[in-house]
Amino acid sequence: MELSSVILTTGSSVGFFRLVNTGVSKLPMPESARRNAWKWRNISTSFVHSFITAIWAVLCFFLHPQMAEDLIETFSWFSHALVSFSIGYFIYDFLDMVVNQKLSQSWELLFHHIVVITCFGLSVLSNRYLGFAVVALLVEINSVFLHLRQILRMASMASGTLYRVNSMINLGTYVVFRINTLAWMTRWLVLNRDKVPLLAYTLGSVGMAIMTAMNIVLFCRLLRSDFLKSSTRETKKEKET
Repeated sequence: MELSSVILTTGSSVGFFRLVNTGVSKLPMPESARRNAWKWRNISTSFVHSFITAIWAVLCFFLHPQMAEDLIETFSWFSHALVSFSIGYFIYDFLDMVVNQKLSQSWELLFHHIVVITCFGLSVLSNRYLGFAVVALLVEINSVFLHLRQILRMASMASGTLYRVNSMINLGTYVVFRINTLAWMTRWLVLNRDKVPLLAYTLGSVGMAIMTAMNIVLFCRLLRSDFLKSSTRETKKEKET
């Protein structure tokens, strides 16, 4: 695919998410979220990306099932557009955090975005590994519930039934679409070492190692925040009664 087409798709995506962010700022905002209006807009924009990408990634494999058999060479415009679209989002989100958040608060996500943009950029520019990139984007299925969790917490709805149900779905999809997917991708990369050039293999290996470490840490935080702490509170209440 021509570089100009990649730049056009990615640039359009950056513009789209800028418009989404602006649109969110025009909508009513919960009083509790007004203390950090930028974070509310940022998470809401991320939620939109996750929702679109989750459906799009599943459709890629539904419309082109042969991609599951060959993650390296199988090409489709639909999948290429998805990866380019996501690069645009990560570029937009990177710039949004650089401008609006302290480096000490955002360096982990900024580093994550650099790794993703680099790996996805290699894929769209070489027209290879698109299947691998789309598999990686299946994690966005979990991100829908992960971002919804943050939205509910900012809206002071962390004690309701909706939050509890979302927490359970979030943890379940986290295991299936983040931890399991990353484990499968790492295994695939090792088994197909001879088919992958050194540069791509190195980028993939480093990327997988970073993502795995970050996701294990986040999983522990979610488990402690949404389940272990709530169980402790319930135990205390039972003792008091």
